[in-house]
Amino acid sequence: MKLFRKLSVILLITITSGGFTFSKPVQAASKQELNWTENVEISSIDNAQATDTLSFNVLLNTQENLYRLDKKGKPQPALAEKTTISKDGKTYTFKIRPNAKWSNGDPITAKDFVYSWKRVVNPKTGAQNAFNFFQIKNAKEINSGKMALNKLGVSAPDNYTFVVNLARPVSYFKTLISWPLFAPENKKIVEKYGKAYGTTANKTVSSGPFVLKGWDGANGSWSLVKNPYYWDKKHVHLNKINESVVKDSQTGLNLYQNKKVQETVLVGEQVPQFKGQKDLIFRHASSGIRMDLNQEKIKAFKNRNVRRALSLAINRKQLTKRVLQDGSLEPKGFVPVGLAKDPSTGKDFAKQTEVKAAVTKNMPLAKKLLAKGLKATNTKKLDLELMVDDSPNTKKTGEFVQGQLEQLPKVKVHIKSLPKVQRITKEGKSDFDMVIATWTSTFSDPINFLDVWESDSTYNNSKWRNKKFDNYTELSENRYATNPAQRWTQLQKAEHELMNDQGTIPLYQVTQAQLLDTKVKGIIYNGSGVPYDWKYAYIK
Repeated sequence: MKLFRKLSVILLITITSGGFTFSKPVQAASKQELNWTENVEISSIDNAQATDTLSFNVLLNTQENLYRLDKKGKPQPALAEKTTISKDGKTYTFKIRPNAKWSNGDPITAKDFVYSWKRVVNPKTGAQNAFNFFQIKNAKEINSGKMALNKLGVSAPDNYTFVVNLARPVSYFKTLISWPLFAPENKKIVEKYGKAYGTTANKTVSSGPFVLKGWDGANGSWSLVKNPYYWDKKHVHLNKINESVVKDSQTGLNLYQNKKVQETVLVGEQVPQFKGQKDLIFRHASSGIRMDLNQEKIKAFKNRNVRRALSLAINRKQLTKRVLQDGSLEPKGFVPVGLAKDPSTGKDFAKQTEVKAAVTKNMPLAKKLLAKGLKATNTKKLDLELMVDDSPNTKKTGEFVQGQLEQLPKVKVHIKSLPKVQRITKEGKSDFDMVIATWTSTFSDPINFLDVWESDSTYNNSKWRNKKFDNYTELSENRYATNPAQRWTQLQKAEHELMNDQGTIPLYQVTQAQLLDTKVKGIIYNGSGVPYDWKYAYIK
């Protein structure tokens, strides 16, 4: 009976606190400090310039948005204390919390959102993610240089009212603006540092639960320290998160087993020894690894038969089961399993839209198509460089793909391994023959994957162009924006077109095998967005 009463009290605390927040963690350790490993470095903490998952993960924990996703991936009010939506679904009016402050003590106002959103859309900023703002009135025209920046559909009638006018109704808008890309920016700080803003920890300011410390722009360790000015600091329990880059998996495992860190990621061959243990967690992600072929640089890549041949030469089952061994999945296509479900039937988009021929090995057919494609492009042989970053799985994947492609006649592949930040930079400049690239969703909708391949997308670094594909995505986001069934059909057509034309070569869907100390509680993991939110985490 005494135990039952104790459990009842704990449950009552959880329920009255709103499900995923709580006023005080049960049996909290006196030292609230988390030691965490990463396998790559931060590239930028300027939300307009960040493009990789780690940088956005740091931004998620150091910045606050209008909404913050809960453990079910649902947007919950953050800096937006109240939201009003017009009947036509095109105007959002947000009331900003009057007690919100930046980590330097400045008040956070609606003007900070207006400034930030205009800065990302401004073509002079060169933000690769600016296309995610195109749902906002005039954003696309402004970003392409056809309209003045002051025409963007955002305004601040007063310090605590932020109004957004959309070009069309967007069913996932609240989820979209929970992404750190849409966080406010402090104009005073941005203009103080200019182009250097966000390149080191001391050249930025925080609106979120933590403040970044100790990052000089290139080093492999840094800390997130609790922000004393954060509007909801009473629900932040960790005082410090120490992150360190550990690229060697055995080093990471040694650190974990010696209790130097409370988390590490395993590579495939390490997983079997930990099966059945409570601290082994498989983190499934809406994240795809693919190989892109630069059609501007290699003439033969403009030929569909050549692209299909390279894809047909790769055995994804062997890659996931024998090479990676970490629970990663064979892809169904470009859009990953688990990202979105049919609004009418509840069926998974990726499973429903699979194009097997685009992700299945068939070496006899690959050889025939390659010969045909090389002849059509007057190409005698393919001597190619495959660019990869230096993370363990990417290096292994690159070596595997190299071996598979060299089974084709007249194909030679050389590996070029770079630190991830350098790989991202070169990829963004289309400075590669072939590259193993990653795309991770920021919200749960197929368009978040598919719009990467639109002709005018800043992420379409391989320069694949397809008018049918563009038309399908355009219809999904405009004519059928308020018709879920028709919109879904257009998105399926787009996926089919991308895969049948082999606009990219999917390799696998990411699953991370992770060891996490069982005393670490309250982490919100989002497999379809920025993964780790430490706002509510604590050490038991």
